[in-house]
Amino acid sequence: MATVFRIGGDLPVRRLGFGAMHLPTEWGAARESATAVVRRAVELGVTLIDTAYLYGGGANEELLAEALYPYPDGLVVTTKVGVARSGPDGEWRLDGRPAVLREQVEQALRRLRVERIELLQLHRIDPRTPLADQIGTLGELQREGSIGRIGLSEVTVAELEQARRIVDVASVQNRYNVLDREHEAVLGACERAGIAFLPWRPVAAGGSGATAQIAAVAAETGATATQVVLAWLLGRSPVMLPIPGTARVRHLEENLAAERLLLTPAQRAALDGLAGA
Repeated sequence: MATVFRIGGDLPVRRLGFGAMHLPTEWGAARESATAVVRRAVELGVTLIDTAYLYGGGANEELLAEALYPYPDGLVVTTKVGVARSGPDGEWRLDGRPAVLREQVEQALRRLRVERIELLQLHRIDPRTPLADQIGTLGELQREGSIGRIGLSEVTVAELEQARRIVDVASVQNRYNVLDREHEAVLGACERAGIAFLPWRPVAAGGSGATAQIAAVAAETGATATQVVLAWLLGRSPVMLPIPGTARVRHLEENLAAERLLLTPAQRAALDGLAGA
């Protein structure tokens, strides 16, 4: 099983990455712990780290830059834009207006301390703004050199196809795990096009261990339930790039060890047959 995938055909990353959403950003011991986690991830060979403006209004991006800059060669920090505090009372809402996307990309460049974001993803499609305007703005930013590759998040097959008529789509980040396969058709579309598929909530929010089939495979292999479901994801599709997140070094090390777990055909068949398939 390949452990490296080339996003957009030319950007190599280790298939098992790290999702930074759960890292605390407040000052003090919690921030120091978060810094230790993300530095340990890089020490262990992680080359894809996922963040977003939504995660603390940019605070998560600042934490990653503080912990890792200057970035080691080969490390890709991908971020997401398209959600802003632009609701009537200042609440978060989807906002894909071109001016908002441009401003968020400019601020992400500053916070991450880079001149170009190698993979920039649209966090959600804003139903109030024409899709062509949202994707077209990202395409303009790509041509201007601010971003290298464009990704989408929580999209349907139809939306993906519409976006691909405007730009080259390098990645899709949809919710997907062994117990939740609502976006199976989107995964299939990504496979056919060679598009990276980054499943968020890859371990079913910790509920995997309560499932008898997963617990049985874990017992047979001597692995944890989390490692079993991550190994299942890695074997599910060659375009699958799981990004499990944690705020603890111990859990980080457990997650990354899943890459070495090889499931038998019988074990995979048991997991394939879980509800939601």
